[in-house]
Amino acid sequence: MTATNAPRDRYNAVWIIFFILGLGTLLPWNFFMTATMYFTDRLTDSQKNGKHNLTANVTVATNDHNVLESKFNNVMTLCAMVPLLIFTCLNSFIHQRIPQKLRISGSLSVILVVFLITAVLVKVEMAPLPFFAFTMIKIICINSFGAILQGSLFGLAGMLPASYTTPIMSGQGLAGTFAAFSMICALASGSKLQESAFGYFITACVVILLAIFSYLALPKMEFFQYYSESNGSRSSTDEENKMDLLKPEGEAEKRPVLSLTDEESKPAVSVLGIFKQIWVMALSVCFVFTITIGVFPAITVDVKTTVVEEGNGWNTYFIPVSCFLLFNLMDWAGRSLTAVCMWPGKDSIWLPVLVIARLVFVPLFMLCNVEPRYYLPVVFAHDAWYIVFMILFSFSNGYLASLCMCFGPKKVSQHEAETAGAIMAFFLSLGLAVGAALSFAFRAMI
Repeated sequence: MTATNAPRDRYNAVWIIFFILGLGTLLPWNFFMTATMYFTDRLTDSQKNGKHNLTANVTVATNDHNVLESKFNNVMTLCAMVPLLIFTCLNSFIHQRIPQKLRISGSLSVILVVFLITAVLVKVEMAPLPFFAFTMIKIICINSFGAILQGSLFGLAGMLPASYTTPIMSGQGLAGTFAAFSMICALASGSKLQESAFGYFITACVVILLAIFSYLALPKMEFFQYYSESNGSRSSTDEENKMDLLKPEGEAEKRPVLSLTDEESKPAVSVLGIFKQIWVMALSVCFVFTITIGVFPAITVDVKTTVVEEGNGWNTYFIPVSCFLLFNLMDWAGRSLTAVCMWPGKDSIWLPVLVIARLVFVPLFMLCNVEPRYYLPVVFAHDAWYIVFMILFSFSNGYLASLCMCFGPKKVSQHEAETAGAIMAFFLSLGLAVGAALSFAFRAMI
């Protein structure tokens, strides 16, 4: 069989399923981060209501925060990034030994259980230390299984035409947008943190359930069956990088497809050998996220508005709108654009050049009105500068990262595509971890 006989992706059903799976990958964690105020508030309330309360008028000033509350964000980042990096690395090697169905459906199921427990605990009183410890254990679980899920999804998408990595990236982008919009709605409504958090966690549970059912429906799709069960020869052309691959493929798009049922028929796969073929894409996606996490949100969240007036609500909404919502909207737009445009190509020198050029955003954001500051002057004080930088920064993040993730598995032979996708996911996570570490240095330089 060749791609000339490939069935049509009717109603773009497979594309939509991958979009839902991408949404299910990051929406739970984004809601968890959005609820950070709820967790720190629980620690504060527990301290207020505990035996060691010294005064009835405890304020929420920084110097009154108990140790657990003040360290929550730092420990949360550590408990998120380290397991994410470790398990993404492990997935690059163990995915050939553990069935794909178990990795994806199992990870989704564990994350669902964690969020159900989290939703229930919203209504349960707990002492500060047990609540803090249990929350960190949940964060470790979410990111550990989330890493396996993400790596497995990119590996699975690597067996399909390049355009089928786009819905995963787009779904992940929408997850951040949805969480940021929910945060703004909660601010506008004035609802209690506890009620908002419960809504976040229940919504995440619904999305995860939807992702599980979508994944279970995937093997029944004729289009997916063709690419997962048939055998053929792969062309070296780039035609598959176009959106018309959602339609029946032409002769120039013949490609072999991995057999998932006959493990013995798989040729030997060398992780190092595959990396040598995709190292440019792997390092590019790593660099994209290193720069992004290096300044967002560590630096961008501390930028203060200069156009605020007395009684103006812009001061309250400036960071939620200009930082979080704008970033996620433009990031989503960049990821989604790769569905219709894939320039530059996978072998073009312009792709790594554009990736490296994003380094300019580090000094640009540093020179905005970040407070407090001790060393650097403010060059771009007006809010408009910050907003323009954020639009370019977030759009380039989504577009270039999505291009790299799409092209990586297409630079190797078909039976190596799943491993290549897992390696790309590892370098994506490595970029997140390195960026998180560099963010402390970038912030200290200001």
